Amino acid sequence: MKEWIEYAAVWVILKGLGVLPRPLARSLASGMMRVFYALLPRLRKTAEVNLRIAFPEWSDAQRKKVIRGMLRNLGWMAAEFVRLPKYSKKNIEQIVALDGHENFLEGQRRGKGVLYLTGHIGGWELSSFAHALYGFPLHYMARRIDNHRIDALVNSYRCLPGNRPIFKNESARVMLKVLKEAGTVGILADQNTMPGEAVFVDFFGKQASTTTGIARVALHTDAAVVPGYAVWDESLGKYRLRFEPPVELIRTGDMERDVVENTRKFTKVIEDIIRKYPDQWVWVHGRWNTRPKGEPPIYDFS
Repeated sequence: MKEWIEYAAVWVILKGLGVLPRPLARSLASGMMRVFYALLPRLRKTAEVNLRIAFPEWSDAQRKKVIRGMLRNLGWMAAEFVRLPKYSKKNIEQIVALDGHENFLEGQRRGKGVLYLTGHIGGWELSSFAHALYGFPLHYMARRIDNHRIDALVNSYRCLPGNRPIFKNESARVMLKVLKEAGTVGILADQNTMPGEAVFVDFFGKQASTTTGIARVALHTDAAVVPGYAVWDESLGKYRLRFEPPVELIRTGDMERDVVENTRKFTKVIEDIIRKYPDQWVWVHGRWNTRPKGEPPIYDFS
């Protein structure tokens, strides 16, 4: 019964927001984000701690401005997600403009597959969806939502233009197969990772537990690692799906050292993007939650 109630609530929100005009849906969703943020003190404290770590030189006013922008961005992205069924090859250019696409094509031309390096920046759900409509579908790494009905609903939206999920229990096998066939795999690489699958590398001047999966796969397959992200561009009045040049891998012959060095390199790419668009990253995530042995917790709100 609990699963059905949760599913019904999500379905009503998805379909209800989805029928509204886009400006109204974005405004309403942003308002909902502000309400959630106000009602959840742990999220507020996490965002405040994260911004103090990342930008210690900033004033409180600067940090509050970024949080307002983040909440707007999250609301707008939610509004875009519910509207995904309305987007097609014919109208996607009105919503998302390609920028630096030659960088993606360069990585693709290498013939070893592409690892689409990205994070929870801007309209991350829209980025892979739009790219598929432009003719470049991918497989995306995903964690299953506990409620399997909601999981199926969310992934049905994500897969409309031809994208396909890769779930954790099948990730290595499927990912290697996709890359062997010169396909593309999208990976969000900006979240806290459990120690068994991670190394600690610098992120905004503080050690962060970071996935080694991208580096290991790239070194094993020689797939091109191409950073890509969709950010809202006020001057264009639409999202700009930007691709950066492929990241050249560090190869010293020492596999474990290479994994660490390339993970550090990929993390720096993500950090640089966030520094350019700080109000379009998700500061409410506990990015520094896992600590090196002996270090005190960062988010001790008890």
